[in-house]
Amino acid sequence: MTSTAQDTGVRMRLDAYFGITERGSTFSQEIRGGLTTFFTMAYIVVLNPLILGFVQDKDGNYLGGGAAPNLGMIAAATALVAGVLTILMGAYARFPIAIAAGLGINAFVAYGLVGSGMFTWPEAMGLIVIEGALVLVLVLTKLRLKFLLAVPMPLKKAIAAGIGLFLAYIAFWDSGMITDDLTSSTPGAFGDGGSIATVPTLLFLVGIVLGGILLARKVKGALLLSIVSITVVAFIVEAVWGFGPASADNPGGWALVVPTLAGQDWSFVPDLGLLGQVSLFGAFDSGVAVVTVLMTIFSLLVVDFFDTLGTMTAVGEEAHLNDEDGVPENSQQILIVDSLAAMAGGAASVSSNTAYVESASGVGDGARTGLASVVTGLAFLVATFLSPLANIVPFEAATPVLVLVGLMMLASATDIDWRDFRIAVPAFLTIIVMPFGYSIAAGIGIGFIAYVAIAAGTGRLREIKPLMWVGAAAFAVYFALPAIQSVLGVG
Repeated sequence: MTSTAQDTGVRMRLDAYFGITERGSTFSQEIRGGLTTFFTMAYIVVLNPLILGFVQDKDGNYLGGGAAPNLGMIAAATALVAGVLTILMGAYARFPIAIAAGLGINAFVAYGLVGSGMFTWPEAMGLIVIEGALVLVLVLTKLRLKFLLAVPMPLKKAIAAGIGLFLAYIAFWDSGMITDDLTSSTPGAFGDGGSIATVPTLLFLVGIVLGGILLARKVKGALLLSIVSITVVAFIVEAVWGFGPASADNPGGWALVVPTLAGQDWSFVPDLGLLGQVSLFGAFDSGVAVVTVLMTIFSLLVVDFFDTLGTMTAVGEEAHLNDEDGVPENSQQILIVDSLAAMAGGAASVSSNTAYVESASGVGDGARTGLASVVTGLAFLVATFLSPLANIVPFEAATPVLVLVGLMMLASATDIDWRDFRIAVPAFLTIIVMPFGYSIAAGIGIGFIAYVAIAAGTGRLREIKPLMWVGAAAFAVYFALPAIQSVLGVG
């Protein structure tokens, strides 16, 4: 058999396995979409070490057990776990969702569990593993999938739209387009006193316009082309003017990632010593009240449980992969991988890994199958060994894509009957709380509670499925945890 015939056979098998043609996609679309997703979320390789790396635990140790921060170790483990689990998501669940360390949960672990002096780093990561195992049990019993089926269709549409606004808000904040100087009476401001005062921020706007033009002209790979184009311009700008990283003394610099090859550590040997630094049940022997430990696990579980339900619904909606009930294809497999990702993140000491809403950027660029996730995962594995590849695309080049994807996802809100206040109120709360509260889980929780309360208050008890009552009750407890802990005298 010739090599050409072999290649054709491989492509046919891949096509059949991933359903590329069946879903109206092509190999080039999947590769583009996978790379777009990677470049849109590669910031986590840089950001996760910054969140986790500078916090000392109660024994005075930084993550990894040392007396000084080791950001390279955290970056390598972050990229490795993201790569392996994203490939697993693509190969097993065959869905275009990428996995990485969850923002929000990692900050909660760093500052709420470790920085507060409650737990050591291994003890805190042990809680992540336990929480992931509990979620896996809920998935294997199909309770998590039943929750998804119990959510009314308009709320599912609202979740997708809310995540779209959430993505856009992330983009505007990370780019510096929306700021908070802490001196004015308003909670936020546009740019610098209402003006666009920095070149990086200007490039962010140029990226949005360029991406919009490419999308309007139906250019294939529009979003990836936008990222690459603005990155090239950013390199030129940095080489000429040398803005450097943004700081209090340098407000005109780049947010987090400086587009330059200078000073990069081109190391091909990652330090994977962080893997396995976990104490599975150490938190229960930490001196912290058992009730507090259990409530901490419950908090992690609620966020992890519902975040992914929202993300997979939104990505499936954008990719047109949801069925008539608003449930994505291969949902059970997606949820199994996501649960394993939480456990893997804890076991690798990089915090819970979860499905990323930025996956919608790849979907917006054509991704429709798990092959795109395999491409994203392989890119993360490359970043494990060559981390500078993930450190040269500035936020100002990647985040314009999130604004455009947010626009695409907001379209689902047109299917909601805004004249029926029984659904309009919880749908609106779901949409608006996500960006303003900077939490997907909070938006879902407020929406659940509002839906149940309004349906019950208008005599529609029979329309409320039992699991919606359970979900609303769980979120009510979650939102009231500080008060409950105060009453119980624990914390």
